[in-house]
Amino acid sequence: MPYEMLNVEFAERIATVTLNRPEVRNAFNEAMIAELTDVFTALNTHDEIRAVVLAANGAAFCAGADLNWMKKMATFSDAENRADAKRLANMLAAIYRCTKPVVARVSGDVYAGGMGLIAASDIVVSVDTARFCLSEARLGLIPATIAPYVIRALGERASRRYFTTAEQFDCATALRLGFIHEAVSADELDATVQKLTQTLCSNGPSAVRDSKQLVQDVAGRVLDEALLDDTAERIARVRAGVEGREGVASFLEKRTPVWRD
Repeated sequence: MPYEMLNVEFAERIATVTLNRPEVRNAFNEAMIAELTDVFTALNTHDEIRAVVLAANGAAFCAGADLNWMKKMATFSDAENRADAKRLANMLAAIYRCTKPVVARVSGDVYAGGMGLIAASDIVVSVDTARFCLSEARLGLIPATIAPYVIRALGERASRRYFTTAEQFDCATALRLGFIHEAVSADELDATVQKLTQTLCSNGPSAVRDSKQLVQDVAGRVLDEALLDDTAERIARVRAGVEGREGVASFLEKRTPVWRD
């Protein structure tokens, strides 16, 4: 379906979802939230798509929430505010739970709610000039809906600092803290993202999907017998599956697996 706030393109098994409100630094409002939720939910049904790139037009990647939208929210009733906040939470969950690996292509500054977008992504490649900021406290707000994703990506210790100080930090700091995976020059951004998506597409599609789910399911769990049994059951199931058998056979027979055709 056509979108007003996004550009969505498909090429070579890759879907590219581009935020397209450059005039407001790609700040999101209720319409963009609805469109992002819709597109990331819909992508789960596209078996031909192997990876998703989340990108943005303009100088900034995302400035967070649109201030005019936030001003309107101040007039909402408690029930309306809760419903609106839940829609934002559902959007972030749709990105995080997308069955395809999501690569964030960060081409500029990322503020507030925009930090949630890239924290919910699986791989983040950023231009080395980008700046990052959890700016909510400056406005008397808290980064609540993005917190589950940002704390996972940034870590508890760094989150304590940047949630409370609302300091801006540079790309080198984001890389050091593990919030992003790669920092490259603007000239290298597209090539780096393309290399990553090609790598994702060369792997077994079910294995990629299940590996993403594995991390989400195992992270933070107690290392007990239940976890040992769970992981053993998973690998046993995959070994006996069509893709697992094909992968091992193609390696031993020195041929290309069928999913690369």
